[in-house]
Amino acid sequence: MRGKGKATAPVKKNIKNGKVEFLELRLYVAGQTPKSLAALANLKKICHEHLNGSYKLQVIDLVKTPQLAQGDQILAIPTLVRKLPVPIRKIIGDLSDVERVLVGLNLRETGSAK
Repeated sequence: MRGKGKATAPVKKNIKNGKVEFLELRLYVAGQTPKSLAALANLKKICHEHLNGSYKLQVIDLVKTPQLAQGDQILAIPTLVRKLPVPIRKIIGDLSDVERVLVGLNLRETGSAK
């Protein structure tokens, strides 16, 4: 199966001084469902391990504030939206595939080149 057992590539450094570029993230969830809780836990772990505090995370519960889904055109949940830096990027799911999340956030190159 592709992607299993391969060495983890280093996180891309996108700004000066070798630090990860500051990210503004929004995680859209629907209450305390298992997928929403898993997505939040997985995202917190990814942020802790790869972003060195260079992020702002806003969790938006669409059960409490459904009108906020329209602004970022949220069609499925959980959805992670990277607001900054532009361009905006979205990742749908429980964020359990760390490689996919890092590539989706543009923190790691895709593994296609050998």
